[in-house]
Amino acid sequence: MLPISYAIRNLFRVPARCVQIVLGAALVIVLLMLASALSDGMDAVLRSSGSERNIILLGSGSEDSVERSEVNAAVPALVAASVPGIKTVLGRAAVSGEIHYNGFLTPAGGAERRQALLRGVTPAALLVHPEVRLIEGTFPRSGEAMVGRLATHKMRLPDDSLKVGDEIQVGDTKLTISGIFQAPGTVMEAEVWTDLGDMLAIAQRDTISCAVVRLGKAEFGDVEVFTLQRLDLELVALRESEYYAKLSAFYTPLRAMTWVTAALVAAGAVFGGLNTLYAAFSSRIREMATLQAVGFKRPALLLSLLQESLLATMLGATIAAAFAMWVADGITVPFSIGTFVIDISPSVLSIGPAGGLVLAIVGALPPAWTCLRPKLPVALRSS
Repeated sequence: MLPISYAIRNLFRVPARCVQIVLGAALVIVLLMLASALSDGMDAVLRSSGSERNIILLGSGSEDSVERSEVNAAVPALVAASVPGIKTVLGRAAVSGEIHYNGFLTPAGGAERRQALLRGVTPAALLVHPEVRLIEGTFPRSGEAMVGRLATHKMRLPDDSLKVGDEIQVGDTKLTISGIFQAPGTVMEAEVWTDLGDMLAIAQRDTISCAVVRLGKAEFGDVEVFTLQRLDLELVALRESEYYAKLSAFYTPLRAMTWVTAALVAAGAVFGGLNTLYAAFSSRIREMATLQAVGFKRPALLLSLLQESLLATMLGATIAAAFAMWVADGITVPFSIGTFVIDISPSVLSIGPAGGLVLAIVGALPPAWTCLRPKLPVALRSS
């Protein structure tokens, strides 16, 4: 068996070639890490945005999009009066009538208008979305708006462009920012909340998008019975968690495309690494034959070549992990209905050693076989 020091010495024999192999492995692994982190981040924010205790009442036929839904504005009051066991806070039923609207917002200072996610609400929204916390200012009244902590990232604006006291314009309506809120891990952090009456005027509608019900002692079936009894309202009941799970499934092809793109770029890097290793190992056919002549078996030589490749790919994996932690961890990424934060978690970091091992084996076996395949007399005569 050849000592590990032999593999280490050969790895650094040609520094330029070593750097090429290590950086190629680092590129492949960092792409796989980022693809995994992007997919996990989007899925996590969508799934955590819905609560098992919340029921969404949507217009029949609009189960896949709350923005297209139309619900009679009287539904929140009817539900609160008709369904026993709804959560109450200080005697007030936790039922929130809301309008979800995707429109254009013009920030203060004459900046270019940006597409924004707007939600028309009443104070009851805080009863059904307890994760929402004001971190500055007040809840919006008529003529005001409350901005999510990550709304600027969604609209690709500077962090300080939407401050309390600034004036924004939505359509022909000017609103003053009254507060900043957070709702960690949910899509709501990328939204702008306005008074429900103002949003009815902005969207030019007399219906709301949905009614969100917070369950207390009641169960999902109790709310569903209400929708079946009031056929005139044309409602359908969904658990909020189920609604966002459907959205997560809708974005599955997008996450798959992230993996496909990463895989295609990684494949190019792998083939480049194979060419480098073929060149490196083919120049050592006589060296391998000499070692066989002095008594080393081919399996021992193959193991040494694999060790050399594994050292390079693990060094690349270390570089990839450091790069991902330093550059990508904590970055906020916008998508169509919100934002999510890239988290280089332990599961993402585990791709490093696993990918390094696979790359070492896949990258080293074909050129190693080419190097060790010639018979000993032929190999000793090779140039």
